[in-house]
Amino acid sequence: MTNRQPSPKPPTAPRHIPIITSFQEIGRIFKEGDFSTRASFLVMGIGCFARGQVIKGLLYFVFQILFICYHLFFGWHYLKDFGTLGTNTQQRVWDEAVQIYRRVPGDNSMLILLFSVLTIATLLPLFVLWRANLRSSIKAQRQAEKGVKPNTFLKDARTLLDDRFHISLLSLPWLTLTAFTILPIVFMVLIAFTNFDKTHQPPGNLFTWVGLTNITDVIWGNELKSNTFFGVLGWTITWAVLATFTNYILGMILAMMINKKGIRLKKMWRSLFVVTIAIPQFVSLMLMSRMLQDVGVVNVLLQKIGITSQPIPFLTDPTLARVVVVVINMWVGIPYTMLIVTGILMNIPADLYESANMDGAGPVRQFFSITLPYMFFVTTPYMITAFVGNINNFNVIWLLAAGGPLSLSYYQAGKTDLLVTWLYQMTVDHQNYAFAATISIFIFMIVSVFSLSVYNMTGSVKKEDQFQ
Repeated sequence: MTNRQPSPKPPTAPRHIPIITSFQEIGRIFKEGDFSTRASFLVMGIGCFARGQVIKGLLYFVFQILFICYHLFFGWHYLKDFGTLGTNTQQRVWDEAVQIYRRVPGDNSMLILLFSVLTIATLLPLFVLWRANLRSSIKAQRQAEKGVKPNTFLKDARTLLDDRFHISLLSLPWLTLTAFTILPIVFMVLIAFTNFDKTHQPPGNLFTWVGLTNITDVIWGNELKSNTFFGVLGWTITWAVLATFTNYILGMILAMMINKKGIRLKKMWRSLFVVTIAIPQFVSLMLMSRMLQDVGVVNVLLQKIGITSQPIPFLTDPTLARVVVVVINMWVGIPYTMLIVTGILMNIPADLYESANMDGAGPVRQFFSITLPYMFFVTTPYMITAFVGNINNFNVIWLLAAGGPLSLSYYQAGKTDLLVTWLYQMTVDHQNYAFAATISIFIFMIVSVFSLSVYNMTGSVKKEDQFQ
């Protein structure tokens, strides 16, 4: 018998990097283009004008004029000060004529940074339309060389409803995404490299670039800030793990108990637990916060019936306050998990349990071999979402304990503060915007890395078409 050699794998196509591919295409256009096409590199629309595509050429040309006017009469006024974020401070000048002080406005660092980012961002649509102008020019040139009449403006416009409908469909979402998500994120990241705080607030005062000072302060440069960051980060992760898995596991157990055969009045039991989420969460949390105060209903009742002789520090003792917020979160979170798990339990094929019974598997074995794998497969994306949501769970922490009790060993933070509530206090109460922006970057890095890495490793992604 002859040994068969494995057939060689077909060569894989090289991966193309969009930016490099775009510049290669632009180079080919310049090399193959005639005079009017090459002139389009400097004056947009010339190539279209030369081939009778007047409307298209006019639109390209008008956009270029508007872009130049924006930069000359508005954008450059701010962009030229981007490196310093302003040098002229607001001043009071004595006016001899009316014998009063007049306030002479100076530079505004906030506006300089904001409009500089916006001005730089306009380079992207310029590049996109400039490349589209070159593509239109070379396409019209090649059509003319073949003796084919170039497309009219109406014919090109119709393709936006047919062949290029994806462009029409996604243009507005991409524009709003850029304007209201990407640009604010870029602006926030840049704020982290400044000294924007309550002593450097425009227009009265300027703030400037400080490089990596805020980042190094968080990690090792400032002992108080770094201790606070790692302490709050440790509690944030601990809280997220406890809040996610206690709600998930106890909610699953509760759903299985209610759905167990032989349990009567299933609808009544479900309704009783759902009542806790019928009331708006912020109302429940604020009510619980008042009840657990030193002079709240709970402490007064415990002292009246003689269980305690003094108030229990539910929200003023660091350890007890952390336990309380976890327990209260279970009270408001377990019903959600119960509802989700109930729907999944009803969809697990009954023949799986029947086969397990025939093989002699008991309830515990069935739970770990059938119920739990099925639950994990279906609910893993939900668990990731819940974990990320708990990392940023502002409501429970802030409405219950307001991040307290405060600690002298922490920098503007309390023992129950999460990163997100610490950030809130630094912006609203202390106006330390630069340091808060730095914490925001760390939160984004932690959440994004965890979400993407864990989600891509789950069976929900790897075996989405194999689970039965």
